[in-house]
Amino acid sequence: MFVRLDRHHFAARPLALPPCGQVGHSSSVARRWSGDRPVLLRCWQVAPGGITCRWEVAEPQHSQPLVRAAEAPSAEPDPVSLPLPRKLAPAYALLAAIAFVPPPAAAGEPNQAAVSARGAEPQAAASRPDSPPPAGEPTPAPDAAAAQPAKDERFSVHFQATVATQWHPYFSAAYTGPNSMRPGTEHATSIVTDLFTGARLWKGAEAYFQPELSGGRGLSSTLGVAAFPSGEVYRVGDPNPSVIVGRAFLRQVIGLGGGAVHVDPGPNQLALTRDRDALTLTVGKVATTDFVDRNPFSNDPHTGFMSWGLWSSAAYDYPADTRGYTYGVAADLSIDWWSARFGMFLEPLRANAMDLEWDITKARGLVWEFEGRYTLAGRPGAARVLAFVNTAHMGSYEQALRESPAAPDVTATRADGRTKVGFAASVNQDLGGGLGAFLRGSFNDGQNETWAFTEIDHCVALGAVQSGSRWGRDDDEAGLAVVVSGLSDAHRHYLEAGGLGFIIGDGKLSYAPEVLAEAYYRFALTRWASVGVNYQPIFNPGYNSDRGPVHVFTARVHVAL
Repeated sequence: MFVRLDRHHFAARPLALPPCGQVGHSSSVARRWSGDRPVLLRCWQVAPGGITCRWEVAEPQHSQPLVRAAEAPSAEPDPVSLPLPRKLAPAYALLAAIAFVPPPAAAGEPNQAAVSARGAEPQAAASRPDSPPPAGEPTPAPDAAAAQPAKDERFSVHFQATVATQWHPYFSAAYTGPNSMRPGTEHATSIVTDLFTGARLWKGAEAYFQPELSGGRGLSSTLGVAAFPSGEVYRVGDPNPSVIVGRAFLRQVIGLGGGAVHVDPGPNQLALTRDRDALTLTVGKVATTDFVDRNPFSNDPHTGFMSWGLWSSAAYDYPADTRGYTYGVAADLSIDWWSARFGMFLEPLRANAMDLEWDITKARGLVWEFEGRYTLAGRPGAARVLAFVNTAHMGSYEQALRESPAAPDVTATRADGRTKVGFAASVNQDLGGGLGAFLRGSFNDGQNETWAFTEIDHCVALGAVQSGSRWGRDDDEAGLAVVVSGLSDAHRHYLEAGGLGFIIGDGKLSYAPEVLAEAYYRFALTRWASVGVNYQPIFNPGYNSDRGPVHVFTARVHVAL
């Protein structure tokens, strides 16, 4: 929430205001405040139009206050009004009745367009409730004069729940195959809930455990679109809700100097102050994308872009079981403006399987990433590039066509030692005024079958995210993006001959690049709850110009505590 003051004798200078403990609001930023430090009084009022908070002036921060000539700052600033929808006033009146009861800790969901674009740092990662922030990207410790010293957490508990319903009307299709999106009107609902727990073990060591309950399925059982429109669903046969262990891992941070920095609390992240430069080691059950490909403006389908081609570099067939998790080890070395990362993760035993291959001499996923953080025209940004080599018991598209040109089956050609090699690159840039933009590109050789993520061999995505600060709703967010996906020649010829993958396959193919655009708006009800709507037009679904376009509409509810 931002407080905007227009008192002309106040100098324009950002200042973090202390939180109002009675309503539990996070510190707000006064964009036009004087050199005098305000201190929030305990009194406050609730009116149908919103909340009124009052600050008093403490000691000046400058020996000479920054004022206009012939004007003197007031002894006490006027009350500052924080406008809210009238429908929310009763809820805040209830908070007034329990003013001395501290609210539950929030999950810390900063607006991705409003946070620093300095790579995948903890603030950005906190906006993705199901993944821990990269430990190598702390935020600078706050000035002692501007805020109270942060305390290291010993334990933490966070929670998130997301319910999404998608619907598409009838669309034209010259034919429909086993793995096509059905052309008739349909809808599908999914739910994902996570409980994030963490504990500090010894100096620099942390343990995390995250059970997950998920249920439902995607449109057409999550088939027919390569850049599938919902990151909330999995390719599982049973849509009934079930509980699994999503993450269970150990993290060890080894300080290397560079000054003290503070890491903000969040899901799978304990608050702590540590060295800026650090080597971070992680081992256990994780998601590969916890460590690499973390573009802060598009990495969370719970609250942001939902398409598989937007929240991830889609041609990176990253190691994962059906629900997106795997076991592995990862290292992150962060020094000043750069970070270097490496990870090795288990591959599924079969394509899109829950079972993992534990013999790393037969199957494994290796990934390397370098990230550099910079400032462009005074605004932060980051760029990253990764390379990967996946080894698994894959089938070959070319061999499948040679052995059965009329009815190729890639699963019949599987052999040990097959690889998929590729790279991905992305950049994110803060453009000011709560606006941020991102660009992603990825590529793989496409000779062997897709194994874990989705059937995309090359992909380019471009988008922008705008916070609601421009229209007076700072916790709201709007986004617009497009992703264009394509196939390798071998993969394309296989589908043209009637072959099937595990997510696409119309029986035949009139090839064209798949194009998906997405626009969304997220409306913040409170600090902990939001509702959102998404619209996604999909052209050439499954790379087939004989089908579509498909228009997908989504309603989404998200809660994070």
